[in-house]
Amino acid sequence: MTADAAAWEWDETLFAGSAAHYSVGRVPYPTGLADAVRVALGLDGTGRLLDVGCGPGSLTLPLAPHFASTVGVDPDAGMLAEAARRAEEAGLTGIEWRQLRAEALPDDLGVFKVAAFAQSFHWMDRPLVARRVRAMLEPGGFWIHVGATTHRGAEVGALPHPAPPWDRIGELVAGYLGPVRRAGQGFLPGGTAGGEEDIMREAGYTKVARLQVDDGRVFERDVDSVVSAVFSLSSSAPHLFAERLPAFETELRALLADAAPDGRFSEREVSTGVVIWRP
Repeated sequence: MTADAAAWEWDETLFAGSAAHYSVGRVPYPTGLADAVRVALGLDGTGRLLDVGCGPGSLTLPLAPHFASTVGVDPDAGMLAEAARRAEEAGLTGIEWRQLRAEALPDDLGVFKVAAFAQSFHWMDRPLVARRVRAMLEPGGFWIHVGATTHRGAEVGALPHPAPPWDRIGELVAGYLGPVRRAGQGFLPGGTAGGEEDIMREAGYTKVARLQVDDGRVFERDVDSVVSAVFSLSSSAPHLFAERLPAFETELRALLADAAPDGRFSEREVSTGVVIWRP
């Protein structure tokens, strides 16, 4: 962990205004991800799933059918509202959404077969959360960490349309918000913290497997999708622009129109990694 990451403190504005942009701007996890996890963990529709830092349910919803019941935990009310909406739209029942910081666990939630963290652990007090969640796992339970890039794809191979101009988008964001990465009310010049494996081992976990899931899909995006992808990020969440938000969005859309006059972009899906731990 860098000194900058260690000094940063979470605050409730981290993803303020971003929730509604997820379903438009974020690419779903690979279609084979839930089945790969099911096979690796021997899931049979029993037991309980805890998704910590669940956001709008991006991982919760595909995994929930493999459990008897599910609890999604997140500190952002907007994210949970979006998750509940998406679950209802998908006809999924048996999911409880709880507004809660991971550091407040266990909060009488009981025990679970699996605790899942998808692109969320780095925002937490990781040693504390690792210890507390370990006590919430039933004998033979698992912790899974899903790592992926879902706001953008990989610019590899032949693509039917131009890729979004992410470098130029980054320069535009920096022109409005400054060159140092924003995160809530603070800054993360060195990015989010690393060293997850050391933290997990110190908390008493053993790594048992690593999966890599990649459908290899090429997906098409329109201008609205790319704009929402930008606003889904903590580093360019809508609230950070304050009164300059309309001006930024106007410039962003003009930039995208210049890059693809027909408004069509393509990207290739980025491989998703799953690390499986046991207490």
